[in-house]
Order: sequence, then C-alpha cells, then structure tokens
Amino acid sequence: MAATMSRQALRRLPIATSSVLRSSRCPALRSAAAQTVRAYSPLSQQATNAILLASSRKTQSVLSHNTIRGYASQTVKVPPMAESISEGTLKQWTKKVGDYVEVDEEIATIETDKIDVAVNAPAAGKITKLLAEEEDTVTVGQDLCEIEEGDAPEGSSKPAVEAKEEPKAAAEPKKEESAPKKEEPKKEAPKPVQQKSEPKKDQSSAPSTQGFGNREERRVKMNRMRLRIAERLKQSQNTAASLTTFNEVDMSSLMEMRKLYKDEILKETGIKFGFMSAFSRACVLAMRDVPAVNAAIEGPNGGDTIVYRDYVDISVAVATEKGLVTPVLRNAESMSFLDIEGGISELGKKARDGKLTIEDMAGGTFTISNGGVFGSLMGTPIINLPQTAVLGLHAIKQRPVAVNGEVKIRPMMYLALTYDHRLLDGREAVTFLVKVKQYIEDPRRMLL
Repeated sequence: MAATMSRQALRRLPIATSSVLRSSRCPALRSAAAQTVRAYSPLSQQATNAILLASSRKTQSVLSHNTIRGYASQTVKVPPMAESISEGTLKQWTKKVGDYVEVDEEIATIETDKIDVAVNAPAAGKITKLLAEEEDTVTVGQDLCEIEEGDAPEGSSKPAVEAKEEPKAAAEPKKEESAPKKEEPKKEAPKPVQQKSEPKKDQSSAPSTQGFGNREERRVKMNRMRLRIAERLKQSQNTAASLTTFNEVDMSSLMEMRKLYKDEILKETGIKFGFMSAFSRACVLAMRDVPAVNAAIEGPNGGDTIVYRDYVDISVAVATEKGLVTPVLRNAESMSFLDIEGGISELGKKARDGKLTIEDMAGGTFTISNGGVFGSLMGTPIINLPQTAVLGLHAIKQRPVAVNGEVKIRPMMYLALTYDHRLLDGREAVTFLVKVKQYIEDPRRMLL
C-alpha cells in the first residue's frame, strides 16, 4: 500500500509543478518549480525505490511481530465452577514449570465444598510461571499460571525412544552371552527395585509415628468438603424437628429373588442386581400413598410454604475418602429395577473415582443411606435439607423370629426413617415405613 501511494504522489508531482510555472508570478518560486520538473525523472525512481525498501522492511517487521504473537504466553484462569461456588482451594499442581502440556490436558485440581474441579490447559505449550501455590484459596477468574504457546519440543519424544532402545540393546548381549554372564542382570535387577521402594519407605514412615503410646498430636486442616458436610449437618440439626421411627424387615423373599435372577441379569445387561434398586422402588411406590415424604418446606424464617413434587429424585449416600457425598438419581419414579440399579452403580463409581459434577449433586427430594455395607446394625440418619425424610438401611443378620406361631431363623434388617416433624406427622411416617416393609417382604406387590 505504501508503494502504491508513493507512485501516485510522484505521478502528481510534475502536474503540480507545471501549474506553479504557469500561474506563479514570483521568479524565485517559478525557478524552484522548474528545477523540480528537471530533476523529477531520476528523483522519482530513487524515491520509489527507497519507499519500496522501507515498506518491505515494515512488512517484515509486522510478520515477525505476528510470529512472536503466535507464540505469546497465555494466562490460565480459574474456570467457572457453579452458580453457588465462587472459590476453592488449589489442591494440587499436576504439572510444573517447564512441562509441556497439550490442549485440554489437566494441569491442576481445585477442591470445592462439593466436588473437585479440574483445570485444563486452554492451549498447547510450555508452562512458564505458576501464579498460585498449593493450598491457596483461589476465586473464579483468578490467574493460575502462564503458558507459552508453541509446538512440543523436538527432543521431548527422543528420550522416550532412546529409553526404549536401550533395554533392547542391553537384551541382545544377554542372548549371546553364556551362562556365567547371566549372573550380571541378576545383580542389576535389585537396584531399580530398591529405588522404587524408597518412596514407599517415606510413606510408611509417616504412619509409623502415629502408633499408640507415642503421645503425639497432629493437627490437620479440614478440607472444604468436610467443612461443608459439618456445616450442613449442623444446619439440619438446628432447623428440622427430626424424629426417627424404626421397623424391621424380613429379607428372605428379596434375597431369593436376587439369587434366582442375578446371574442372568449380569450376563445379559452387565448390571449387578442388588438391594438398593428394590428399596428405591419400594419408596417410590410408598410415596404415592404418603406424598408428604417427597415434599419440602420453603420460605423465610424457617419456611411457610410446602412444595409437593410429582417426581422423585433419590439422593444416594456414598462414602468417599474425602467424605460423604449424595449424588442424585433423577426421575426414579419412571425407572425399572434395572434402570435404578444401573444408575446407582454409575453414580457410585463416579463418586469413588472423584468424577462427580455439580449437576450430579444438585437437587434431590429423598435420601437413602445404606450403612449396612459397613456392618451397622442400627442408626438414626440425619435429614439432608431441604428434604423431609431419609431412609437408613442396615446390616442383614440371621435372627430368630416368630413365623405363623413357629420360631424360625430369618435374614432380618432394621429400617430407620428420620423425618421432619414440622411436615410429617408420626402416622404418616410410620405408614410410609410399613409400606416399604410390605413391598420388600413381598416384591411381587411392586408389580401390581
């Protein structure tokens, strides 16, 4: 563009000077214009060449600037987590300064009061700077690190190839060597084993100081999830008028049904047929007779409105290393036994793997907690606000019971229903639990 403009300006130069020669009455001005016209031809070529050279240098400068910008550093920020979550704790850096990362590769983990959020690289490149330390409190949109965009270093893949080639090269002489030389790899083999065992010694050394009799104390900061669990449980205790009613259920029929069909179901669908699906289905059917169990209290000052729901979202209590979580199985009222069992199994796996999302945890209209898997004989579960009730399942034990006037040994389970007495009266709560008991003791009722 600069060259074109220069050519146009030079073409107009003789026209301008000629007009000056014709119109000007000043001898000095007419003399200068005449000299300009005479010098126009050589000057125009020199000027054009100079302008073209300058424009080419400018173009090279722009191109080099764009090239530099193409590999400019990019700042990684704390991603949005959820509407109700604005901050978290930077729990771990999975990459360090100097590491090369691919697009969407995880570089850090942020712990919130509900789930762990992964921070992924927005572009491929090398991490040049960390802007936050582990255990720092970070907010949404805060700068975490800087990445210099670019391709993977050429030498990054070579060491891996060379490392693979070295054992092959070392393996070749082993085949050619005779029996006495085979003793050498035996001596070398323990060395890497010792190196690998070193970190294990470091890990085991920490628990060894925690033995009884050392009279030592350790103070560990509670993680965000544990703090949130404590806050929610105390809130439930202070808000709801909690009351627990108990009953016992004979598991013989359900266990017989499971024994008959579990292998077939596992073979055809890959789903392990357990007891949670039966209790979930029994609760859904019992709610038809006692809908207040699935309701909630809303409003200011403890609530002044009852919300009745035509759907059932069951919160399933799952114990993880960081604490108790309650992922939600949605629309359980429209699911079959196998649909419920498959959904619960999937949620449990995601919880144990730490892959639950905010959407998996949100909502819930009724909770089922199975403490029996840990051997609990009886307990009183705490309501998960703003829900109204929670059903507690316990261990199955062989106990003597009276059946048609005879004493028989049956697999028995205690059931506990904790409910909010502000909304549920004792009659409704007991009726609900008895309905669940009847469905479990005769699963054929659930097909009627």
